[in-house]
Amino acid sequence: MSIGAISTGLSGLRSAQLSLDVSAHNIANANTAGFKPQTIQHQESATGGVTSSVSAVPQTNESTESGTDLATETVNSLVYKHQFGLDAKVIQTADQDLGTLINIKA
Repeated sequence: MSIGAISTGLSGLRSAQLSLDVSAHNIANANTAGFKPQTIQHQESATGGVTSSVSAVPQTNESTESGTDLATETVNSLVYKHQFGLDAKVIQTADQDLGTLINIKA
């Protein structure tokens, strides 16, 4: 159980890091004319954890302005930061449980 929790936590960390990268990319290009922001999709993995993929947001009109919404990106960055911290806690707890199990067996 602890190994599975560590694996799930690691996939969550990777997902949170990719999400933060996408958000940072969108914010960095917010003033770029015609920039199409990226979005990230998360999907539950069959083996546990999460998989993530990145795609560009389709724009309905050819605007000279960026399609980045800074308020949304700011909120997303905060959510992804907390997601990263929570996934790290899952790994830490699973590691402690695994250590306890090993100590009991020894």
